[in-house]
Amino acid sequence: MSNYPHHNPSGYPYGAPPPSSQSYPSAPYGAPPPGSHPPNQSSPYAPVSAPYSAPSAPPGGPQSYGGYPAPPPSAPYGSPFASLVPSAFPPGTDPNVIACFQMADQDGSGFIDDKELQRALSSYNQSFGLRTVHLLMYLFTNSNVRKIGPKEFTQVFYSLQNWRAIFERFDRDRSGKIDASELRDALLSLGFSVSPVILDLLVSKFDKSGGKNKAIEYDNFIECCLTVKGLTEKFKEKDTAFSGSATFTYESFMLTVLPFLIA
Repeated sequence: MSNYPHHNPSGYPYGAPPPSSQSYPSAPYGAPPPGSHPPNQSSPYAPVSAPYSAPSAPPGGPQSYGGYPAPPPSAPYGSPFASLVPSAFPPGTDPNVIACFQMADQDGSGFIDDKELQRALSSYNQSFGLRTVHLLMYLFTNSNVRKIGPKEFTQVFYSLQNWRAIFERFDRDRSGKIDASELRDALLSLGFSVSPVILDLLVSKFDKSGGKNKAIEYDNFIECCLTVKGLTEKFKEKDTAFSGSATFTYESFMLTVLPFLIA
């Protein structure tokens, strides 16, 4: 790697921006560059009629099931292995959901681990690899401890119902797969306007055939959406002005990206 610098001439810590650094100039997610938005569109984020993953909540229950939980205000980029706080089922939770969790929680600890969650979901014809299960657990707990409680399990359950409906809605040819154009429309419906380049990368990454079929099956569609959603929400935490630009320190960048790589 002859072009890799062997010293740091600027003097500032590796990963920290120099004093005169500017935020990233490129427009996000395939949105027009700054200044070119339509008059009625003030944000570069794609419009969406309902919050991403807002499923049909149980009667009387809160309306935030499946919503990406905000990180603790005091430490948004704290330890990814922070302990989970014990939780309870939201009011109005379907008794079948409660029974499913209790059956998985064989030791009665109030938490289930990754393999127990995988088995619980498979009992409802929601079969996922452990990587997808790990991403689900990370996004609904903001932690890599790989355990979830009743509240998080309920959020996962209702969110997956909603995501399956979205997949079936955009699988217009009923092939059991969605191609690049269908994935683009599905992501747009969720509020993510990715560029053609990123779309091609997503299809190539999540196509089980290694990109030959140029289509994504349901389980990989979930992993794809979790990745796009998770990275977008982490970016938005820094883009407080919703300008499409953000500045990250080296530490916060690594803590943002690595959980998605090691899931």
